Amino acid sequence: MSYIIFDLNLMPEEYQKWYSGHARTIVVTARDGRKIQFPVKHLQRFVSHSGVKGTFAIYFDAKQRFKGIKRLV
Repeated sequence: MSYIIFDLNLMPEEYQKWYSGHARTIVVTARDGRKIQFPVKHLQRFVSHSGVKGTFAIYFDAKQRFKGIKRLV
């Protein structure tokens, strides 16, 4: 299984616009410069009162299908 590492620092107000349905996907820049787009719903379990912050790894299979996301730091 392959993975890509990215850092995220979303303030609560920023996350709210995605969560409220104004946008369904989020685009982040990986540490290696690649752009990654995925459904924002996958971040829901990482939301705190301060938003979504940390270093994450997004996992995908050989056909580039989403398999999971994990907070590393």
